[in-house]
Parts: sequence; structure tokens; C-alpha cells
Amino acid sequence: MAKLNVAPTKSNLLNLKDQLAVSTEGYELLEQKREILVMELMRILDRVKQLENQMDACIQKAYPALKSMLVALGGDRVEHLGQGISYDFNITTKPVSLAGMNFTSLDVELPQRQLFSSFLGSFADSDEVMADFFELLELITQMAGLRTIAWRLAREVKKTQRRVNALDKFVIPQNRETIKYIDGVLEERERENTFVMKNLKNKMQ
Repeated sequence: MAKLNVAPTKSNLLNLKDQLAVSTEGYELLEQKREILVMELMRILDRVKQLENQMDACIQKAYPALKSMLVALGGDRVEHLGQGISYDFNITTKPVSLAGMNFTSLDVELPQRQLFSSFLGSFADSDEVMADFFELLELITQMAGLRTIAWRLAREVKKTQRRVNALDKFVIPQNRETIKYIDGVLEERERENTFVMKNLKNKMQ
């Protein structure tokens, strides 16, 4: 590792030792941060996997039910029924704090469930079909929020890893190498000064 281009003086040696102490402490803190971020990321990814399974199960239930409804009533009748149904829902953002970082997630406020089907001219399971798709909407909203958090966490892990590598592979080794070099130069100067002083002392005697 190449040393830093600084003059071999005591003041520079002290400054470099201070820098090395700060860099070493920073490396340890960043390494701890990286480990925490990775743990949080893995936890989020596990939750994403669970949501994917829930979404698959919901889709396998909702779409066949919708298909059965279309077969039983026909597309025109289903469209007519749909026009008579009104559901309002709100998708909002909410703050989430993980590993000392602030994120924004999504939340959906579903309306209170109502019964719209009747005994005349309607499909018996139409309310269940709507309930299935509302469940799917809620899962999709949760997935969108979690994927956003996972993406930001992954980016932060990558950025932290670059800093850790920079300190570990370049900054700290360079400081150590330069400190070793300056120590050697100063020790050599000290020996030369001692030799000169002895010679002067001998001549004066």
C-alpha cells in the first residue's frame, strides 16, 4: 500500500495517528451499521416473500370466482351490477423508521363492507368476489410499500459497504503505512542526532 505524500514531521505523525483513530472507529461503526441494515433487509425480504404467497393464494381464489360470475351472469350483467356498486378507498403514505433511517410506506383504508347482492338477478357470491379483490388490493398496497423500503435499504447497504471497503482497503492501510514510515524517519533522525551530539561532546572533551 502506497504511503501518503506528507512530510515526516512529529506534527504530521500526531495528525495521522488521530486520523487513524477516527478512521478505525468510523470503520467499526459503519460495519455495525452495515450488519444492522442487512438484518433489516433480510427481514423485509422475508415479509415480501410472505406477501407474495398471500397474493398468489388470493389471486387463485379471486380470479376463478370472477370467472364463475362472468359465466353465470354474462359480461353485460356483471358490468351492469358493477355500475351500481360504489366503494371508496384511500391510499395514504405513512412514516416508517428502520435501522435509524426514515422511510415512507403505503397504507390503504378500505371501506366498511356492504352487501350489494340480492336474490333477484344477481350472482350469489358477488359480494365474496368483491371482498377477495379488496383483500388483493390491500396486499398489493403492502407489497408496494415494502418493496420501496427494501430497495432503499439495499441501496444504503451498498453505499455503506463501499465506505467500509474504502476505509478497510485504502484509508486505514495508508495511514498505518505512513505512520510506520514517519516513525522510521524520526527514529533515524534521533539516532543521527545522538551520534552527532556524542561526536561533539568527544571533540569538546
